[in-house]
Amino acid sequence: MSFATILKQADIFYELTPTQLELVGSLCQERRGKAGDTIFEENAASDELYIIAQGEIDIQIDPALVGGEEAKTVGPVTIATLRRGQSFGEVALVDQGLRSASARCAANNTQLLVIPRDKLIMLCDTYPQLGYRLMRNLAADLALKIRSTDLRIREELLYSQRRRP
Repeated sequence: MSFATILKQADIFYELTPTQLELVGSLCQERRGKAGDTIFEENAASDELYIIAQGEIDIQIDPALVGGEEAKTVGPVTIATLRRGQSFGEVALVDQGLRSASARCAANNTQLLVIPRDKLIMLCDTYPQLGYRLMRNLAADLALKIRSTDLRIREELLYSQRRRP
């Protein structure tokens, strides 16, 4: 399967033309992993976007990085499991800040497409229509993830209030 065919399945490449998908596909590198392999660590530098071609990725946070002694005994917590066609690492395209979570392979034979930020930004600058569509889709994807996170926070707050005597 070509990279363009895999990219076509990803929401952030919605409405890109076959030619545009081929252009983005030419930037991709393939990475494979098995269950437990680390793709990147929380608080690491970020400069790549990932598309899942096959397998699953767990997105994890480590409460010990922000909590006290009690949080150190919890260990990493999986906040999302992503599957084929989904992307992660998108915030790197926006701000190049530190990773807000870790990403680990949750299945054997996981195949990822890795897109370097600098090359993708150069492609978007060269082809503004492609860049506009990609950034619009990226904004929609990030908004959906923010809304989902907001809902989880609200549920957790409500649940913790009900547990209090």
